[in-house]
Amino acid sequence: MAEHDDTFIFIDGAVVPAAEARVPVLDRGFLYGDSVFEVTRTVDRAPLLLDEHLERLEQSAAAVGHGVPPRATIQAACAKTIDRAAEKLGDDVEFYLRIIVTRGEGPLELDPDVALEPRLVVVARPLRLPASALYEQGAALCTVDERRNAPGHVPAEVKSSNYLPSVLALRAAKRRGGYEALLCDLSGYVCEGASSNLFVLRDGTLHTPPLSLHILPGVTRAAVLGLCAQEGLHVVESPFRVDFVHAADEAFLTSSLRGVMPVTRLDDQSIGSGQPGPVTRLVMLRYAGRYLERKSSASPTRNSSSKSPT
Repeated sequence: MAEHDDTFIFIDGAVVPAAEARVPVLDRGFLYGDSVFEVTRTVDRAPLLLDEHLERLEQSAAAVGHGVPPRATIQAACAKTIDRAAEKLGDDVEFYLRIIVTRGEGPLELDPDVALEPRLVVVARPLRLPASALYEQGAALCTVDERRNAPGHVPAEVKSSNYLPSVLALRAAKRRGGYEALLCDLSGYVCEGASSNLFVLRDGTLHTPPLSLHILPGVTRAAVLGLCAQEGLHVVESPFRVDFVHAADEAFLTSSLRGVMPVTRLDDQSIGSGQPGPVTRLVMLRYAGRYLERKSSASPTRNSSSKSPT
């Protein structure tokens, strides 16, 4: 199969193969990164936690002052794109799903008020999960010089396509042998990964950076906080620094595609035993059981707007 032959894109009301999808050069998403987006995956072909993702999409758009299509329109576009992709690739395929809303196109001016109307794009391709070794042995984080919430940056709580700080942070981490970057703010407090949230276990208590540090309010982060409450795990949302992570007993990342991923190294130092710990494994197990288990490969779920996708 040629590159991108397995990718289908909803744009301007129609679903087309990736090779046929076109965004006008004068679209502000292309010119300025003036767009917001969400990424999720399907389970039984239903987008995971779609309502929560669309709520955050609306919040991101409101924060930068542009509209989004009605939620029902986006849900229908997601279903249409998944159905077209499944028709070509098979009903048993699960999908990566990216939902993008640009401010739209208009005259070549910075003024956002010249944009005509928002443009909705939905991308579906077969789900490609991280290597199983990362879940079995844990991932390595690297601290980087890039900073979250630096002056002039789009606020991290806005999931904007203006994503260059995260791109550069991940590039720096990978050059040092890391899987993911760990970013701090200008005061040296740990914020999050380039595309993930962080949890750290010390002395029986889980710690995660608070939303008051203006981190991305992760959908999976919120789901894990709920699961921890159900399991009686004590979680504290409070600021901490890199040395706190170095001294942790366990750590893990959360994100929509990764789910819950153990972290066993930070820079050149092991975290805890250097292996995924029991609390991390418990959270991984509960998250997978609650959100990722497929009910049926023969009769895929088509309802794309469920808070309980499994």
